[in-house]
Amino acid sequence: MNAGPSAQPQGNRPGQMTAVMRAMAVNTGPKVLRIGLVQRGRIVEERVIKQRATVSVGPNERNTFVVAAPNVPPQFKLFELIGNDYYLNFLDGMNGRVALATGITDIASLRGQARKVGGAYQVKLTDEARGKIVVGDTTFLFQFVAPPPVQPRPQLPLAVKGGIANQIDWNLTIIAAFSFLLHFGFVGAMYSDWFDSVVNDEVNVGNLVDMMKNIPTPPATETAEPVSTAPTTTATSTAATVKPTGGGGKAGGGSPGAGGGKGSVSDQKAAALAAQADAMQMAMLASVSGGTSVQGALSRSDIPPVDLSGAAASGAGVSPGSGDIKFGSGGSPVQGGKGSGLAGIGGGTGGTGDKGGGNERKVEGPKGDAQILGTSASVPISDADRVIAGLRGRFRACYQQGLNSDPTMSGKVVITARVGPNGEVQSADVGQNTGLSPAVASCIARHVRNAQFTGNGQGSTLNIPVTFVQQTK
Repeated sequence: MNAGPSAQPQGNRPGQMTAVMRAMAVNTGPKVLRIGLVQRGRIVEERVIKQRATVSVGPNERNTFVVAAPNVPPQFKLFELIGNDYYLNFLDGMNGRVALATGITDIASLRGQARKVGGAYQVKLTDEARGKIVVGDTTFLFQFVAPPPVQPRPQLPLAVKGGIANQIDWNLTIIAAFSFLLHFGFVGAMYSDWFDSVVNDEVNVGNLVDMMKNIPTPPATETAEPVSTAPTTTATSTAATVKPTGGGGKAGGGSPGAGGGKGSVSDQKAAALAAQADAMQMAMLASVSGGTSVQGALSRSDIPPVDLSGAAASGAGVSPGSGDIKFGSGGSPVQGGKGSGLAGIGGGTGGTGDKGGGNERKVEGPKGDAQILGTSASVPISDADRVIAGLRGRFRACYQQGLNSDPTMSGKVVITARVGPNGEVQSADVGQNTGLSPAVASCIARHVRNAQFTGNGQGSTLNIPVTFVQQTK
């Protein structure tokens, strides 16, 4: 833009537009500002305000144009949009010329026509107005032009936008698909049974029946008859009365082969031998006079257990008679001669065995008692004595646990508790411990820590002495 004298129109007629401005297409609608920024004789920036809005200048970075000029506020509205009209605002230190409908006028001459708003002068601009405003070393050239056409959104070329489907050669793909279908269809037809002859199921079933009839009968195999190993009645009764002999263990009165083959024993004979072994074990236990020996024999793992309860309940137990061990024959494991059974053992030296094993007396351990002495407080608490007295049972339970481990334990412990303003116990520590185990002292401190007092608004420190002694019976 050239606002010099050569560009001035003749007379009072506004200046003519340049060829470039005349060549621009005029669009319908309100015009917008086109502003050029000139510094040191060079256009450094040109901008079209596409949306009608206020244009501000100044050193502040929030302005539309950032310029450093004296006597310019940080944000000065040079072209202010009020409603749908633009107004030019200028200060005393600014100069320039403006082409209005009335003609070209200097800024100095416009001061008499302008309206003063605050410290600035304000002039209304029309869509045909243009001119220049000098702000310090910067010159603003402005005019109103038709808004530029809306640029369409940039789009990628079709070659780039196309996907994989656009890159496939469909003719070649269809030919390849028909080729695969033809080849694999031919191979499948070769391995199919379409060309096989039809099978007559009735003929095949008849031939199969004839083949089964013509199968020769397999030769008969000779099977050895099982030899019964069950012993006879005589052998059973003989095995029940077997006695140890010095001749190799044959049962008296029975058949030598009744026990089976060499190295085998029948079930009946094994049961009889087991019963005899149990009877011998009972006799051995009865012949021992010491209780410690009997207990040791029972605790040995290499001796099979014997049900002693049945033998003790019966009247035919075991007892050393005249020196010989006597066995009963009434079905019980063993029977004694002159004794009265195992139930009489431990009933005294009389040997009657009528009243069982004597009287039982339960032995109780020592009992402890907790004695709470005078409690001292740095700041009085109304219910301190009542709350501590309620903990006495828990203190005694802690002491009783200690007595179970050490029956001779007794002593004294002093618990230092810090109570908060609201009555809650903030901490409870063992201040002194004499004669008690650490576990007992910690148990007592834990119960004090869980106590709840009435708050006094200040807090307090309690010293709780507790003495533990054994109760006398």
